[in-house]
Amino acid sequence: MKLSDRLSKVKSSPTLAITAKAKAMKAEGIDVISFGAGEPDFDTPDFVKEAAIKALHDGATKYTDVSGMPELRDALTSYFLETEGLEYKRSETIFSVGGKHSLYNAFMALLSPGDEVIIPSPYWVSYPEMVTLAEGVPVILETKEEDGFLFTAGELAAKVTKKTKAIVINTPSNPSGAVYSEETLKAICEVAVKNEIFVIWDEIYKDVYYGEGRLRSLPFYDPAVKPYTLIISGFSKNFSMTGWRLGYTLADERIIKGMSVIQGQSTSNPTSFAQYGALAALQKGPLHLTEWLKQFKARRDALLAGFENMQGVTSLKPEGAFYVFPNISGLFGKKWRGEALKDSYDVTKFLLEEARVAVTPGDPFGSPGNIRMSYALSMEELLNGIDRMNNAVASLD
Repeated sequence: MKLSDRLSKVKSSPTLAITAKAKAMKAEGIDVISFGAGEPDFDTPDFVKEAAIKALHDGATKYTDVSGMPELRDALTSYFLETEGLEYKRSETIFSVGGKHSLYNAFMALLSPGDEVIIPSPYWVSYPEMVTLAEGVPVILETKEEDGFLFTAGELAAKVTKKTKAIVINTPSNPSGAVYSEETLKAICEVAVKNEIFVIWDEIYKDVYYGEGRLRSLPFYDPAVKPYTLIISGFSKNFSMTGWRLGYTLADERIIKGMSVIQGQSTSNPTSFAQYGALAALQKGPLHLTEWLKQFKARRDALLAGFENMQGVTSLKPEGAFYVFPNISGLFGKKWRGEALKDSYDVTKFLLEEARVAVTPGDPFGSPGNIRMSYALSMEELLNGIDRMNNAVASLD
């Protein structure tokens, strides 16, 4: 039986795979500590759940507009006007089945066969695969760890060709937690406007930031880039609503119309009663984040401290998101069970089987010398996991 040719071009998600494997081991009674999850361990705020429950009781279980309820789309425009000072119309918004779905729809609406999309590495594993599914060409812009995994506007400009259609920017970054400076973002805006290329601005982790002040959406830094920018986000990280599957896009009306056509022929509207939970979230805002960030920051610092005496492992200090992206290349060549560790896949397997610690290999993120570790788990589990890693690493020949 022959299936679609596109399946041979696309890989499955390693982040979901490692989480599933850790859960399966736990179900077998094996004590595994997982650093793989890309979701907060905090519960969805009660007021969000109560809004969805009320919607269910009120019978809000039917189809809505493909792009989302009008009142929800209006709430989104009001939220961005209040928090970012950015004006959008309802027709410039769409709600989809999660931020991942929003990105997929965006690539499908923007790209024609052969169009190039610049993707800085390390990158979220799904970006290149989505571009490939949309028959585009991923063009990787490599960054260096010594530069904080950040690129400059000059490096971006050097990658632009006549075929360049868009660039993807995710800040704070998954997997590195890197955050671009205001100066760099303004320079990136100039490159985008000058070359008339779209910016897929993935700000799903924007609220999970440990620096001074707060991060802003890209057009805040340069209004001229607004017609070229697709702001894509959702409620998964700042409201811990990963399973609710609600993402959104703000962009030029023509792009939104195209995304709506694609969505209308695939999933149709996002879940109706979940939209009422999102409406409550937008109306009240993420007031709980101060406490969440306090706990995330403490866990981040504890994790970094754990690497200080771990031979062969170093890590940059992430400024946002809830991951560390340690460099484990110092373990390459060390022997485990008589065989030398060669890459991040080997290190991941070693840690899972020897330390009973689940991490994600860096290769699928475009960074083979690293592993990704989420600190969206309890401090007790985190410290236990670090101890296990230290003992396992110390046992290598």
